Amino acid sequence: MEIVVIGHGMVGHKFLEALADSGNDALHVTVLCEEPRAAYARVHLTEFFSGKSADDLSLVQEGFFERSGYALKLDARAVSIDRDAHTVTASTGDVLSYDKLVLATGSYPFVPPIEGKDRDGCFVYRTIEDLEAMQAFAKGSKTSTVVDGGLLGLEAAKALRDLGLETHVVEFAPRLMAVQVDDGDGRVLRGKIEELGVTVHTGKNTLNIGDGEGAQNRMNFVDDTHLDTDMIVFSASIHPRDDIARVARLEIGARGGIVIDDACCTSDADIYTIGKCALWKGQFFGLVAPGYDMARIVAKQIIGQEAAFAGADMSTKLKLMGVDVASIGDAHGKTPGSRSYQYSDERKQVYKKLVACPIAASSCSTA
Repeated sequence: MEIVVIGHGMVGHKFLEALADSGNDALHVTVLCEEPRAAYARVHLTEFFSGKSADDLSLVQEGFFERSGYALKLDARAVSIDRDAHTVTASTGDVLSYDKLVLATGSYPFVPPIEGKDRDGCFVYRTIEDLEAMQAFAKGSKTSTVVDGGLLGLEAAKALRDLGLETHVVEFAPRLMAVQVDDGDGRVLRGKIEELGVTVHTGKNTLNIGDGEGAQNRMNFVDDTHLDTDMIVFSASIHPRDDIARVARLEIGARGGIVIDDACCTSDADIYTIGKCALWKGQFFGLVAPGYDMARIVAKQIIGQEAAFAGADMSTKLKLMGVDVASIGDAHGKTPGSRSYQYSDERKQVYKKLVACPIAASSCSTA
């Protein structure tokens, strides 16, 4: 059986490992990876600025591809899928035939459509190549700003602090990590982050980016204020990478994402989708653990075993610069009939909240 995998990130490689563990030698697997290096731990990118090398972050055990017999093609982007012919065309010109196709295309960073977003000193935070470019630019910089106060944004802020730069975080919402925490938790989190030398600006909507005074760039906000900064890192959110699936006319969700069923199968019975590009029952899963579950399920499906995806725990735990934040379930108490119980000690900067849901409800929360 010919298997083609598009994407070799964390979830794509987990699929390969699960397939290799099955011991099925009748599978011929080809992997298209658009990056110049094999899969690495993207969730630990901040450690790159703490001294970890690209090899340290690699997820591929030495000799994995030699032992498995799987073929990995680097710098090879999938450009089209011919569902009738069961082929994938790569940017290298290769045309690969498949019996089963696995899409593990992941996500891409969203850059707000603001004037000046492509200026020198503006970056996204996603790949090792992005970090290498940031590292090089930082050598001639003093100040940096991250656009977004969510999980990814705070990770990026940690990376910029590790580079020795004065660091700011600009957030459109009225608090940091607005999805995961409420106002009380947000106040404590902001206090802890600012104590560590990161300046937080909430409720800020960037109008445009132009020349700064004494800095490379100036961020002009809608409220007529501005912030001068050398480096700007966009880490606002991630969107499912579903472009190749759209062209192939697979079913796509109204807000993006490749629609899958419980078997992680798309609207084409010979094409599976796993990870952040997948849309299951209207839900995206931005964490890596659900993607790993999908990878194992598809590996079982391909070798003829029964398996089904049943959702995932979307709890969040953040530990950056000594700050511990955890959020599980319905942190904002949106479940009908729920009640919340809170403990706050602003002097010690401790905040705890329990959301108790009715017995009939399926979710409750702590934050």
